[in-house]
Amino acid sequence: MQPRTVANLSTSDAAYLAGLIDGEGTIALSRRHARDNRQLVVTISTTESVLVDWALRTIRVGKITSKKPAALHHAPGFTYVISNRQALALLKQVMPFLKSYKAHRARLVLDNYLNVTPRNGKYSLQTRTARAEFEGKFAATSIRKKASSLPEPVPPTATPG
Repeated sequence: MQPRTVANLSTSDAAYLAGLIDGEGTIALSRRHARDNRQLVVTISTTESVLVDWALRTIRVGKITSKKPAALHHAPGFTYVISNRQALALLKQVMPFLKSYKAHRARLVLDNYLNVTPRNGKYSLQTRTARAEFEGKFAATSIRKKASSLPEPVPPTATPG
């Protein structure tokens, strides 16, 4: 069975999604279980279900999770989640429009993730070392770093459309 693929986004949809990721989202390397390798995850979290519903309909892959409010005066939360190679395909399309430090994270992922993530999950010593180095660089690229200390992201060669 073929995995579902990310939709080809229009320029305006890619730009809008980039804005949602910049403002309400994350680009992260996350573990599902303590001993697992970290995997690429892109999320958009909001209390507006219409936004994550639109993201899922537009991208055509991923999932939405919900969180019950902790107190009566809190609104319920919703998170759109896409991971691994589907997240990579999404980042390829939204990268030209990202403006925050997340542009640097996206560029780092696009340039390195596939090289340090064997599809069969079997890591050689060389790949493990490269993976650890990549994860270190990724973690160092955060909002806590001054934007002026980060290099300008290199735009991709093709734009979505």
